[in-house]
Amino acid sequence: MGDKITSKKIAQEAGVSTVPGYMGLIEDAEEAVRISNEIGYPVMIKASAGGGGKGMRIAWTDAETREGFQASKNEAKSSFGDDRIFIEKFVTQPRHIEIQVLADAHGNCVYLGERECSIQRRNQKVIEEAPSPFLDEATRKAMGEQACALAQAVGYTSAGTVEFIVDGERNFYFLEMNTRLQVEHPVTELITGVDLVEQMIRVAAGETLPFAQGDITLTGWAMESRLYAEDPYRNFLPSIGRLTRYRPPQEVAAGPLLDTGKWQGEAPSGETAVRNDTGVFEGGEISMYYDPMIAKLCTWAPDRAGSIEAMRVALDSFEVEGIGHNLPFLSAVMDHERFVSGNITTAFIAEEYPEGFEGVSLGADALRRVAAAAAAMHRVAEIRRTRVSGRMDNHERRVGADWVVTLQGQEFPVRIAADHDGSTVSFEDGHAMRVASDWTPGDQLAQLTVDGAPLVLKVGKLPGGFRIRTRGADLKVHVRSPRQAELARLMPEKLPPDTSKMLLCPMPGLIVKIDVAEGDEVQEGQALCTVEAMKMENILRAERKGIVAKINAGPGDSLAVDEVIMEFE
Repeated sequence: MGDKITSKKIAQEAGVSTVPGYMGLIEDAEEAVRISNEIGYPVMIKASAGGGGKGMRIAWTDAETREGFQASKNEAKSSFGDDRIFIEKFVTQPRHIEIQVLADAHGNCVYLGERECSIQRRNQKVIEEAPSPFLDEATRKAMGEQACALAQAVGYTSAGTVEFIVDGERNFYFLEMNTRLQVEHPVTELITGVDLVEQMIRVAAGETLPFAQGDITLTGWAMESRLYAEDPYRNFLPSIGRLTRYRPPQEVAAGPLLDTGKWQGEAPSGETAVRNDTGVFEGGEISMYYDPMIAKLCTWAPDRAGSIEAMRVALDSFEVEGIGHNLPFLSAVMDHERFVSGNITTAFIAEEYPEGFEGVSLGADALRRVAAAAAAMHRVAEIRRTRVSGRMDNHERRVGADWVVTLQGQEFPVRIAADHDGSTVSFEDGHAMRVASDWTPGDQLAQLTVDGAPLVLKVGKLPGGFRIRTRGADLKVHVRSPRQAELARLMPEKLPPDTSKMLLCPMPGLIVKIDVAEGDEVQEGQALCTVEAMKMENILRAERKGIVAKINAGPGDSLAVDEVIMEFE
């Protein structure tokens, strides 16, 4: 079942619904083109031994099939030592939903509900949840029974996952079976209370499963966000470096796993759970030789909305410095209206972020909350500065009450009235917000309450203000006196250097191939070179028509981020 070609043939024989495709070995790109035309575009080119999105391409034309076939073979050979490729029909508007199974050596097999893994980028899962917001009970039962039938057809024992593509009419098609524990297994554990690792060990020791299908119940909702060493502002390209700061949110227990006594986190703290599975540490190095996933952050709550809200707070509380990472993007997805509604497909990221991720612009209400918090924090910092300088005995009187908070291109004149329990921040229109926090200057994480609701901010120091990151937004926040704000409006804005005539290496990586020569005229979209990083090949293309003036790197060269690969006239 670890071989995609063989497993699909077995699935067909076991009566499992499968996607139309060609399961034989494909010798070259021209044969791939002929097969793709017989199946009908679009098609999916996949590595037989693949996993994690490696060796996988979607092709809509003959040209894309030729290019994708060779790239898939190269990635498959590099990642798995097996370059066999097969092709199948690409289902449009698909949702990726998989069934978790457990089978013992005594003929027993159960399914433990489903996981929805439709939020993907380059066929690599980013966010998973259990259960799926799309399935009904009848479809869940049909998929579960087929998954168990497949596992029993091959005499499988242990935990495994049967993956399906589900279309908008809830028709489902077998993709592959993963004969192992999957990255996203915690969300199944969180809603069932079943410790999958324990059951794997017990099955391997020859024990019988301690429960039947009727004993499996799904309680609440769980989310998992994969933290990747990928820079979302550079089209999610891999990022490497040292983790100068790595502070996950505190793990807390709730839900089905707590009831079974299997939870190993802190004491329960209400109706939500937070779990973080990771293999890195502060001071550790993220290299270019491995998969970019560095943690999987999970939350549980009694319902989907509660699980999403718990994830929002957990993501805001996760401190990672030293590398590019996708925390801002994960936060943006959690706030995206389409995700919140459950109206998602595997094309979600491509459709909602067609030009890549450019950050988050906070709405008016969220901006006011951040402005009020920043004003209150600035007041605390100013009081501390006057104490250090010893300028006056009454430090609080030394610090003024009127300030202008500037963020995201907007100004908020505010007045602060403080007491022992916090601050009341009043805006020009008369609206006031109550801010309470135990934040002290120098803390890089601020956990505040604004008008009774939690607000978590990552805080960095800037001259005259803060760098604040929250809910996917990265903000330069300046807090100035009214006179300082008046003068600041007269200051010119510094412009970034012009690199429009250069091809910069977008990530640390290895140059695999250069497709052009000095003096060549290139067209928009033409392949210029291929860079390999973290087991993935990335083709860099021309953004516009031009002439190659100079090539600074060649195949085999290892480049750092932003090194110049070639220059144009």
